[in-house]
Amino acid sequence: MTDKEFKRLKRSELIEIIYEYQKREQALQSRVEALQAQLDEKNLKIQQAGSIAEATAALTGIFEAAQKTADAYLEHIRAADPPPEPEKKADKI
Repeated sequence: MTDKEFKRLKRSELIEIIYEYQKREQALQSRVEALQAQLDEKNLKIQQAGSIAEATAALTGIFEAAQKTADAYLEHIRAADPPPEPEKKADKI
């Protein structure tokens, strides 16, 4: 609306327009708050996903170290107690 059109409106009509704009503003504000909450939730999930990825990488390192330790232990055990040699069979004539 132009200024001339606003000047021609009655007071009650202007109040009605203001009231409608306030209702629209409140609805938009509610929507902004809902969208902000969704955004915050998604950001939290993204942060948690990063934390999970970091934890997975750390666990992978731990498992690799544990496997190396287990391999070294088994190698040490085998070196300390070699398996018995199989008995040779007598040649049959």
